[in-house]
Amino acid sequence: MIFIRTFFFSAFLVVSGTGYAQVSAARQAYIMQYKNIAINQMQEYGIPASITLAQACLETGFGTSRLAKEAHNHFGIKCHSDWKGATIRQTDDAKDECFRKYKNAEESFKDYAVFLRYRDRYAFLFDLSPYDYEGWANGLKKAGYATDPLYAGLLIKIIQDYSLYQYDKNSAFIPVSPAVLAQPVIVHLNTKSPFYMASLHRTIYQRNRVSFILSQPGDTYSSLAKEFRLFKCEILRFNDLKKSESITPGTIIYVEKKKKQSTKEFPLHIADQGESLRDIAQRYGVQLSYVRRYNSIGKNVVLPEGRKILLRKP
Repeated sequence: MIFIRTFFFSAFLVVSGTGYAQVSAARQAYIMQYKNIAINQMQEYGIPASITLAQACLETGFGTSRLAKEAHNHFGIKCHSDWKGATIRQTDDAKDECFRKYKNAEESFKDYAVFLRYRDRYAFLFDLSPYDYEGWANGLKKAGYATDPLYAGLLIKIIQDYSLYQYDKNSAFIPVSPAVLAQPVIVHLNTKSPFYMASLHRTIYQRNRVSFILSQPGDTYSSLAKEFRLFKCEILRFNDLKKSESITPGTIIYVEKKKKQSTKEFPLHIADQGESLRDIAQRYGVQLSYVRRYNSIGKNVVLPEGRKILLRKP
């Protein structure tokens, strides 16, 4: 979880005269120092450069915080259970909390981008226009990025005061939204296709180029196997199950073998609370055994929130 310390920004608002000019110059220098990193990350991850810069400014007091100076940590990202790098201790919500320490600012900015890009709670943001910084600011507040009720307004003020929106226009490529993981496909079939009968009354989807359906009331693995002219053991294997379980309507059921890795657009996923490795494998259309292998995770392991799960061969 990221916690934003807004008092840095508030403190700067009381400076005046010569001191204000000096502070303003220091702020501009901070923005100029990191604007290219923010632009590059917009091109790679789709996060508006203006939002990245505004969050860094707000979190660090324009680069004056101890975390920024001593740990290159520009977004206040805490250690979490999967962090294996260097650390730094600082009192935040509790005494002497563990924060990540990076080798350089680029590592911090990338870690922040990955945090937003591959977490479910922020997926809806990538359906917004990358030039809609106000939508992104309000969306971050809605998603629970920060608890401060004024958070979105503070971000928008920084963006407008320092014309950070100009850096959004420097990005020529915006990647596909991570929310768009499955789309209905029109299945062109002949009478020999095992999906022929099913296509008459079911919509067949694809994810990671693997066909699946959404279960309907009354479906069982046995009935689906019969419907799709498969063995029951095949349906179970395609969905990484050892035995039949009751099926809740709307459950993803793959009707062909999943892939060994995900598409290049989705190299990893950040686990949410209560999410299992199989949940993640099903979501991305990747065989569970390969997800375990890529992450060196055994069976029945409980994933901590924030754990990065690789979906492609390292």
